[in-house]
Formats: sequence, C-alpha cells, structure tokens
Amino acid sequence: MPAGARILIADDEANTLEGLRWALEGAGVAIQTAGDGEAAWRLVQSDPPDLLLTDLRMPKLDGMELLRRVRDAHPDTEVIVLTGHGTVESAVEAMKRGAVDYLIKPINIEELRITVQRVLDTARLRRENEDLRRQLDAKYGFENIIGQSQAMQQVFHQVRQVAPTRASVLIQGESGTGKELIAHAIHQNSPRRRQPFIAVNCGALSPTLLESELFGHERGAFTGADQRRKGRFELAHGGTLFLDEISEISLDLQVKLLRVLQEQAFERVGGTETLRIDIRVIAATNRDIDAMVREERFREDLFYRLNVVRIVVPPLREREEDIPLLANAFLREFSEINGKPLRPLSPKVIAALQAHRWPGNVRQLRNVIEGLVVMATGREITVKNLPPDLRDAAPHGRTIALPAGISMREAEKEIIRAALRETDGNRARAAKMLGLGRKTLYRKMDLYGLD
Repeated sequence: MPAGARILIADDEANTLEGLRWALEGAGVAIQTAGDGEAAWRLVQSDPPDLLLTDLRMPKLDGMELLRRVRDAHPDTEVIVLTGHGTVESAVEAMKRGAVDYLIKPINIEELRITVQRVLDTARLRRENEDLRRQLDAKYGFENIIGQSQAMQQVFHQVRQVAPTRASVLIQGESGTGKELIAHAIHQNSPRRRQPFIAVNCGALSPTLLESELFGHERGAFTGADQRRKGRFELAHGGTLFLDEISEISLDLQVKLLRVLQEQAFERVGGTETLRIDIRVIAATNRDIDAMVREERFREDLFYRLNVVRIVVPPLREREEDIPLLANAFLREFSEINGKPLRPLSPKVIAALQAHRWPGNVRQLRNVIEGLVVMATGREITVKNLPPDLRDAAPHGRTIALPAGISMREAEKEIIRAALRETDGNRARAAKMLGLGRKTLYRKMDLYGLD
C-alpha cells in the first residue's frame, strides 16, 4: 500500500474495528478508528484521511449521512462502505452517491487488502495526474510564455484565437524559437487539454520508420515486427498530434498523411482494418515551405490542409526587448536547479546578450545562461564570464569620424547611418544604441531618406 496513507475505519462493532485494524496494520499506513458516525465525522474534520471505511448502520450518524458530508466537504477522501448481506441495495445506493466500492460482512481479509490497495493506488495516480495537469497548465499558460515584444504579442493573440477551435495549425520559425512550446500552449488551452499531446519529430526518422511510428503496425508486417504496435495516430486519439519538421517527410508519406487528415481514418502497416480517430494536427517547420510547394517538393493539397492557420514565431534577434526577460527567467530557473546563489547579470552582460545574433535562438540563450550560472563566481555575472563570441559582442566605446564643418543635420544623418551599419540594419537595436525611441528613429530615417 502507498506508504504514509491515512485510513479511518468507522464501525460500532468493536470486534470489527479491531479485526480491520489488524488486517491493515503493518503496511506502512496510519490507521484511526471511530465507534460511531459522529466520532468519525469529527476525525474527518480535524484531519481528512485518504480513505474512509464506514459501516452503513451506526448510532448518532449513519454511514450514508457520513458519506454525504465527507463527499461534500472533502472530495479527495475516498469512501468504501461496509454492509451486511441484507443491505447490499443500500451499498449500491452509496456508490451512486460517491462511494468507490463496498465490502460485504463478514469481511474477507484478502479481499479487503486488495480493495484498499486498489483504491489507494487509483487515488494516488489521480492526484499525480492532477498535479501534472496543474504543472502543464502553469508551464504552458500564456503568462508563463515569455515575450513582451510586439511580434510575440501577435503570436499570443493567434494562439488565443485558434486554441478553442478544431483548426489545423502550421507553426513556422527557425530552430530553437519555441515552436513546440507554442504547440503545447495551443493544446493546453483547448478543449482537448485533458487528452494526449503526442509529438513526433518527422526529420529524425527514415520514411519507413516514420510510417510505422505514425500508423503503427500489425504483427509480422515486416522483419522484427514481433507484435502489434499502436502508432502515434492511435495514441493521440481525442487529443493533439504535433508533427515537428513536417517539411522533411517524403512525398509518398505525404499522400498517406493527407488521407488521414481528410478522413480521420487509417490502417496500421500490414493491416486491413480501418481505424477511426479524432485528432487535431499541429505541424511545424523551420523551412520555407511555400517555396517547397512551388518547387513541388511538398504537396500543395497537404499544405492547404495543414495551413488553415499559420503562426510565425520570430527569431530571437528580432525580439531584442525579450532577451533580458528570458535571460532572467532562465537565471532564476538554473540557479534554483543547481543550488546556486541568484547572481544578477551585469548591465554590460545584458547589452552583450542583446547585441548577439543568436543563430540558435531561445534554445541557445537558455544553454548560455545555464553555463553562466554553473561557472560564475562573485556577486554578479560579468562580461568576463561570457563565452568568447559573446564577449566580443559586449559594448565598447564607439567613435565615428565626421568631416569638419558639416551641419548638425548632416552629422545626425551620418550617426544614424553608422548605427544602422553596425547593427546590420536592425532598427530596434540601432534605436537602442542611439538612445532613441523606435518611432523617433523611423521618423528621422524618413526625414533623411535612410531606407
């Protein structure tokens, strides 16, 4: 039995109480007893047990009323009713009112232990599932996906709009931008949130293996298929199937996938039975899938099926204002995980992070921050703690040579041009470098013809 489980036994027969206590003791559980319903109710109120075993016929407060009170006030407490042969109908009625099972007196000790074990295990699994659901809700709630940039706010808006629907979604973005996180957020904020979220990396498997992974196979379908195996379509039934790197699947498999999307039906590899499913498909790619369609490397009809709603996740270099938020969130996370003091990032470190191009996007930033947390010493994380490529991006004093005698207008134009050149045309970074608001920079660029 689950160690530490608390069991309360309520019965007005002293011999029954002692017999049940004896049968359940020694299994790592804590047991309390009560000789009537009122005494049992007082114990429940002071310290709700994991499981209540109660007789139906007791003085002061009968078992049916005790059951009602417990289910109303403490729904996490499971209830098993104990009944004589003449009151089985009452026990069945008690189950309709929320009891999980009943036992007929005289109690069979082996049956008692098996029933109690099953009820406690089921309750534990339910609590663990509820805890996991809460963790998923917290992890994939909008408030926990970090991004205050306009580009990310647009992504959040699209997720909120599409999540409650059945529409297929195509998520596009570079590697490391968080496409799977967005897919999880769609699922977790949809009516399917209590059903499976199944992810498949289509680029990690050969066409043959991917087909078996998606469709499953029958025993003997191919060499090594020793038994029937369910595929990801079946496992995702009722929930969401996330197809990452969808652009990597072969043209032959694209045809089969299209049929599943159109008919919500398929056969396992080597099988003839048509299986019907109810799934929502979210696909993702880091490729220019429109170009692939034009070049006939990706089927146009499948593309239209997947591309009902498209969400484009911006690369990190285009959401510079999100970098300090992400960096500090990762800083807190890895400091806690590694038992390290929370050392702040110095302003120059933040500036270096914002100046970096981040080809690996958020995933790369996360890895860098983890390394800084593990290796840094001192009161704060400074530029000297950064990897070499990031140290080179740290801000240094900048100079620009201006011809003597030019006007303030021409000087300002040259300074803006130099800032744009240094930031590879990134207007947001240039505005920050110059200490200007974006709109101010855009206005001056229009004024000076700097497009």
